[in-house]
Amino acid sequence: MSKTDLKAAYKTIMDDHFPESMEVSFVDGGMRQTLVYEKASWLIDGVEKGLRYGENPGQEAALYRLLNGNLTLGETTCIQPGNRLASDVELLQSGKHPGKTNITDADNALNILRYLTETPCAVIVKHNNPCGAARADSLVDAYDKANMADRVAAFGGAIALNREVDRETAELIVQNYAEVVVAPEFADGVMDVFATKKNLRVMQIRNIEKLAAFAGERVVDFKSLIDGGIIVQWSFVPEARTPADLLVAETTYKEKSYRVSREPTPQEYDDMIFGWLVEAGITSNSVIYVKDGVTVGIGTGEQDRVGVAQIARDKAYRKLADRISWEAHKTPYNGLADADARREVDAETEKQKGGLPGCAMVSDAFFPFRDGVDVGLDEGVRAVIQPGGSMRDFEVIEACNEHDATMVFTGQRSFKH
Repeated sequence: MSKTDLKAAYKTIMDDHFPESMEVSFVDGGMRQTLVYEKASWLIDGVEKGLRYGENPGQEAALYRLLNGNLTLGETTCIQPGNRLASDVELLQSGKHPGKTNITDADNALNILRYLTETPCAVIVKHNNPCGAARADSLVDAYDKANMADRVAAFGGAIALNREVDRETAELIVQNYAEVVVAPEFADGVMDVFATKKNLRVMQIRNIEKLAAFAGERVVDFKSLIDGGIIVQWSFVPEARTPADLLVAETTYKEKSYRVSREPTPQEYDDMIFGWLVEAGITSNSVIYVKDGVTVGIGTGEQDRVGVAQIARDKAYRKLADRISWEAHKTPYNGLADADARREVDAETEKQKGGLPGCAMVSDAFFPFRDGVDVGLDEGVRAVIQPGGSMRDFEVIEACNEHDATMVFTGQRSFKH
């Protein structure tokens, strides 16, 4: 196969053979509850087109929108038809029309944003995990902070914004390469700015303005097995969203009581809650560090908790080095050829300890041993949020007390597979 053929594989447009509608019925005795879906498409260059392809070229894919039906199982009710987000995108600019990963990346960004509606917020997702998330007083600052949190990984990512995109934010976005921008509205002149990036997919989802209403909503989550079997579960909803929902860490072990010696400050509560809500969109096992409403290091999808804490720590160092290099020399750290300049960047990164001092450490499940939390505490982490419930919670509490760090329990695990 020639190089030309290899490149052509990514330009392939699949003709999917999925039907125009789909029905899923849940039957209990004589009672049938049916969800009705319709296949989505967009008019692009005068032709109706669905998804470009699935996770890889050669995989047919289709996007279905919930059209009708009401599903209630026990005390849980599915989101009502018509209340749509990622399945109801309007393509304002497409270039190459979207594939499956563009939609699912945008959807996972919205999954995080729906819990962060009070201030301007930006989430950048790459391969279904956030590489940067931030909130600020203005949208341009939120985007800039999210982008600089991991400028390298943000290349080719999906950017989701919870406010109308202004021209200043748009001009900052087009300085880099992005696959997708999703927002509720776009100010005058913004689409002219985005038009300079012909393959940027600009998606408008008006319901982003109503994201807060989606915070507690559940949908049926389907997972297909290799033999065609299906696992069905209700989607995850984080219950801890305010300081009142959290428990200051304490436990009893062998009839002895343990409690963290310091309660969180208001800023620490803010960062821990922000991080816990970002955590809802991260593949487990995961550990992240956040400070001042910005992600500092994100570790995802590891098999052991101490390992993912180390990965998030190491990423924090690397991403800070790249940021310092970029801001000082307009050169990525990996492309910094000047040895003296590289030494200066390394020294400043070490001086700042990767930006980790003062961070909140977020874990999607409990720490089975103290070695995981020690990774963050040794770097200057001052607050920890985790579900709690380990047999060795007392060890983790002791570790926090040794570093004058605070810790809270959510009482809820946040796995995402």
